[in-house]
Amino acid sequence: MQNHQPSDVLMRPDELKPAVALANQLLDQLDRLLLGQSDLHRLVLVGILSRGHVLLEGVPGVGKTALVKALAQLLGLDFKRVQFTPDLMPGDILGTHILQDSANGSREMTFRSGPIFTNILLADEINRASPKTQSALLEAMQERCVTLLGTTRPLPSPFFVLASQNPIELEGTYPLPEAQLDRFLFKLIVPGAEVDVLDRIIATRRRGEPPAPTWRMSAAELEQMFGVMEKIYLPRPVARYIARLVAATHPASSEAPEPVKKYIAYGASPRAAIALAEACRGQALLAGRPTAGFEDVKAVAAPVLNHRLLVNYKARLDQMTALTLVGQLLKTLDETGLNLPDDVALAEAR
Repeated sequence: MQNHQPSDVLMRPDELKPAVALANQLLDQLDRLLLGQSDLHRLVLVGILSRGHVLLEGVPGVGKTALVKALAQLLGLDFKRVQFTPDLMPGDILGTHILQDSANGSREMTFRSGPIFTNILLADEINRASPKTQSALLEAMQERCVTLLGTTRPLPSPFFVLASQNPIELEGTYPLPEAQLDRFLFKLIVPGAEVDVLDRIIATRRRGEPPAPTWRMSAAELEQMFGVMEKIYLPRPVARYIARLVAATHPASSEAPEPVKKYIAYGASPRAAIALAEACRGQALLAGRPTAGFEDVKAVAAPVLNHRLLVNYKARLDQMTALTLVGQLLKTLDETGLNLPDDVALAEAR
């Protein structure tokens, strides 16, 4: 994959349309393979376009693993799955050095790569592994490389970690530390299926098996999508809104609304601002627009921020969640920064 540089020049429609068509074709395939999860599919694709990692949280059987496998298949990328368990060791993910006989009769250490050397790694039930094993992913997720015995090896490009965790079965689990949660672009809640969706699954899918995909994206098409993503323009007022939004998650900030001061112990990091900027570009691309806007920031703010806000004991007592607080923050923070009336601010945004 090439390293594209952001551009301040707006794209022509003929540059944008092919990438939008590819994205829509991919979403159509995902919607056909996995029923009833269109909104989730859209956000996962935004995460891929943003070159970010995604944490999927949901009860067993809602299709988390099937989604990741289908995505890798449709993108034409190499895929590996690791089932995280308490006895899993870092070497089981990263790889290890083994002693081997060479052709000249001597013995030397040879590196045997682990499953992390892939394009899409599914870390299944990531909260079941020990903190020591969880931390093995930190360098890989941030730097896209692995260092063992003083040697740094780059990972294939592109590289994504899509992790799953079960929110209800907590026995024998190890909650992800904040430093690792911060490396996930999105935390997405995978909902259960509605009655109509369950009816379609039962009626059309024997043993719940999805149909085979009828289309796959080529490497050149994927590169084309990434190239267009780099050209999505982020206006300075939108960038300023992102900065103010992230700063307002900190109780000590002058822009923090009362619920933030009352319920949040620690706000989001600068990495959250970077994630918001990239994700809103991806959201704009899927909407077919060459420029990111305030509405794109609001569309991705919850999955970017919900795992980065640490609430205090008052929030737990009052049953206030991070998601609720993000929603209140979006309602109270004026986009323009001028504290205009709602009708005037809306006109300015348009």
